[in-house]
Amino acid sequence: MNKSSEFKLIMISAMYENGGNTTHRFLDGHSQLFVYPFESQPGTSLVNDYLSSVFPVKYRWPEFSLSGSLDEDYELIIDEELKRHIKTPFASKFKDADMKLDDKDRKKIFLKLLKNKLRTRANIVQAFFQATFVAWKNYNISGKEIAYVGYSPIIGVDAEKIISDFPNGHVIHVVRNPYSAFADTKKRPVPYGVSRYVQTWSTVQLLALQFADLYPKNFHIVRFEDLVEDPKKLFKSLTKKLGISYEKTLEYPSWNGRKLDDIVPWGTIRIPTPESNMKTMKELSKAELTEIKTRTRTINKIIGYDHL
Repeated sequence: MNKSSEFKLIMISAMYENGGNTTHRFLDGHSQLFVYPFESQPGTSLVNDYLSSVFPVKYRWPEFSLSGSLDEDYELIIDEELKRHIKTPFASKFKDADMKLDDKDRKKIFLKLLKNKLRTRANIVQAFFQATFVAWKNYNISGKEIAYVGYSPIIGVDAEKIISDFPNGHVIHVVRNPYSAFADTKKRPVPYGVSRYVQTWSTVQLLALQFADLYPKNFHIVRFEDLVEDPKKLFKSLTKKLGISYEKTLEYPSWNGRKLDDIVPWGTIRIPTPESNMKTMKELSKAELTEIKTRTRTINKIIGYDHL
């Protein structure tokens, strides 16, 4: 396992239905990466700031109590998708994902990794990721891994905290045109209305643009459209920034090294292709298209969606 000073964390961020899950799965089979199996959701119930009313705390960068204990710290990390899958597999949407991991074992490893270490947020997060892959008995390990990859929607809004904790780390922020993104969001059981969705979409992209300017070596904006158009071209460039090699596995989505025919249930974008992306956009009404265009005009000009 990596020493604390060398620990390299890559967090993927994306507004809802913007392709974060897709990017996560494209990175999955890389031999140099420990890739978290589902959404990492490292947030805790102690997250409480001006963004707490906008974004679910499970997607945020965690906060821990000064008076807490390591045992409490572990339990505070929400990590909902993985915990549900291993504790109540019958209730998990990932029923077909074969994962041999006992959460009690993971917690023991977590506590062991932190023995005699300072109880800092960086050390807690590092131990949480490391313990997951030690406890995961049937993980497809290569022995070449040098970095850990997590994904949590919108976590890029906390980029300054992430980079402060892990100066050697990276945030990959994925953005998708707001028309296709909202069309997929409408398919959720309880979707946002168009005005709320695009206002939140714009907020996330504005913060991403600011952080990309402030931390160009750590914060990288990736367009979903570029990923599905030519994953080879995109990852040839991105891997250089991340300090890892380019591998053919980056050209298709996978889970624990097994190629996926479609990305559901990891995400709602079933088939990641340019044609599917445009077809999805055309599902919207004329009124919805007009409202989205009006509310996202400024951000679209910067990111390159003003031609749509």
